[in-house]
Amino acid sequence: MLGSGQQTNEAAYALGKLARGGFGTRYYDANTTLCMASAVTAYYQAFGSDAPPPTYDDIPHAKTHLVWGANPSVAHPVLYRWIVDSAAEADSQLIVVDPVATETAADADYHVQLEPGTDLAFARGVLSQLIEADALDESFIAEATVGFEDLRTTLPSVEDAASTAGVSVETVESVATAVREPTLAYWGMGVNQSVQGTGTARALIDLCLATGNLRPGSGPFSLTGQANSMGTRLCSSKGTWPSHRPFGAPEHRDAVAETWNIPVTRLPDDPGPGPVGIVDALAEGTPEICWTVATNPVVGMPDADRVKEILSETFLVVQDAFMTETAELADVVLPAATWGESEGTVINMERTVSRVRPATDPLPSVRQDIDIITAIGHRLDSDLFERPATEPESIYEELRKLTAGTPADIAGITYERLDSDLAVRWPAPHSGSQGGYRYHTEDGWTFPTESGCARFSTARHGGLAEPTDEQFPLTLTTGRRPDAYNTAVRSRSTDTDGPPVARIHPETVMAHSEAIDRQRTVVASRRSSIRVSIQADETVPEGVVWLPIHHPRVNELTISLVDPESSEPNFKQCAVTLRRPADR
Repeated sequence: MLGSGQQTNEAAYALGKLARGGFGTRYYDANTTLCMASAVTAYYQAFGSDAPPPTYDDIPHAKTHLVWGANPSVAHPVLYRWIVDSAAEADSQLIVVDPVATETAADADYHVQLEPGTDLAFARGVLSQLIEADALDESFIAEATVGFEDLRTTLPSVEDAASTAGVSVETVESVATAVREPTLAYWGMGVNQSVQGTGTARALIDLCLATGNLRPGSGPFSLTGQANSMGTRLCSSKGTWPSHRPFGAPEHRDAVAETWNIPVTRLPDDPGPGPVGIVDALAEGTPEICWTVATNPVVGMPDADRVKEILSETFLVVQDAFMTETAELADVVLPAATWGESEGTVINMERTVSRVRPATDPLPSVRQDIDIITAIGHRLDSDLFERPATEPESIYEELRKLTAGTPADIAGITYERLDSDLAVRWPAPHSGSQGGYRYHTEDGWTFPTESGCARFSTARHGGLAEPTDEQFPLTLTTGRRPDAYNTAVRSRSTDTDGPPVARIHPETVMAHSEAIDRQRTVVASRRSSIRVSIQADETVPEGVVWLPIHHPRVNELTISLVDPESSEPNFKQCAVTLRRPADR
């Protein structure tokens, strides 16, 4: 079963309840693992709880805005306006770390154009420079953290880190100087979608910890990519039980089983292998049926040709509002209502809960996600959901009560309160409370870890997932366009036969001119090849091919290796070559 960050909290909770408590399956996940799992894992490891410590209220108070592996000018335009406004102040600055000179980099005071896949090495180099410059917040490290000495012994030299990342020592020094100021460190898919995603996200958190940037106006701030990615993390039972309850903890398993009125033995022992691992299990025939909800794995997963082949041989149930490439393979299609036809709640990237209300009724043959899920639940276990019909508010009430006393407490956020207050940030254990900056109070810092302290990390740069060689001498990276969203089901034209546009540096185009015919070429990886149109573009570094994530064929090229800690795929870097179209 594969869910989505585009469901309401109520639908995500119900789907997780059906998957884990009804079917009892470990083969359940959501497409949020494809974009945010590395950040989530890093937060848990560092702080003992998921979600960024800062809020939107902190943006105007930061002096350094460090945007790493993200392009919020395109992907988060409203948030980006706040960042730009703050960075425009006389004593503030915007620094962008990205291999590509993105739209965000064009606005930056300083752009670090490092080699693709070397983010962890560069971040560790900045930490080394902070130590060399005696620029640490020693009192914060002593009071609020553990593990710094272990970190210190694993750091590379500044010179080695700069060499690995393909930048100068002066660049490392400049970034280290900048983060000594109150800093918000934002990051996105360029960090997360890597076999080193968790390690890199933790390195950015380490930068904040080492400089004391874990207080209002500063801190680590991962950027989510879907409307309810944060809600899926809290509600869906995919990586933790609801409200970030640890999956393996007996007391939390008991609490979930009691709430769901099922035997605890029905619950799976572990959260499962992740989306890529689920596809691998389908190939082996372990699960015999796959049910997808509001997600398009045939286009959105790495090594997409293989995914398509496996799902075409699987009994496939697709629940969606759109005829996606995945739905075209389905044995059963469950027509689902769209966002504007559904009722429920969502949670944004700063932990704020708000209502979703239908603008119009769905067609007679279409049902809301929650109605479909609970109807199937009734057939499976007559006591799993209420009868005769389950209202979103009743599902929310069950979730709300289950969160009481946990780090992600929404017990004080009712539908009635949302009707009056419109939006409320968690944790909110009581009807008059609302979350602010996490872990920091007037009395100091406290974290839900065994020591009560935040934890430094020791990850080291381990090289690229798929290095270039003579056969595949170029690096493919992918990114968003301003006019498209995810697999572009809702934003691309109906004609998907046209080739995607590959942005390539003019020097690289000249060096591979024999593979180009009338501005067309074929990009080939070890997995597949696709025809593309070429756009010569100096914002893309030499030796790199940039393709949009939205075209339905781009992920045929990408590699299915995953971060071993988060199970998030390495979308952002693989080795490719260019071939003449006739030689494909």
